Amino acid sequence: WLKSRPRFERASPSPPQSAPHPFPVGAMATARPVVSVYQFDEPSQKKSTMPMPMALAMPLRPDLVRYVHTNISKNKRQAYAVGAKVGYETAAESWGTGRAVARIPRVPGGGTHRAGQAAFGNQARGGGM
Repeated sequence: WLKSRPRFERASPSPPQSAPHPFPVGAMATARPVVSVYQFDEPSQKKSTMPMPMALAMPLRPDLVRYVHTNISKNKRQAYAVGAKVGYETAAESWGTGRAVARIPRVPGGGTHRAGQAAFGNQARGGGM
């Protein structure tokens, strides 16, 4: 059945399709977009000019602008979570048995409200996670 199928062929090959030019053809004759090239040693001296790259003439993509703006704004963030070492910066030790208190480690010292408070445990205020 393949041999009996009709073949559809083009009478003449179509010319290759080119992308539309970003500049109007009439405007290019009057104002050709060029960029200046300056010398590396002497920035005030213009060395030459060259045609502007086509990438600079293309319209901006709103999705890329939004993506870049969103991700650049994330560089200003600061951490606000609980630190990994929070609650472990004290030299707390357990008082042992015989004092009618829990055997959890307690903050040493005196003269402050923190002295004698439980530390390190997840059940203690200010303890570890």
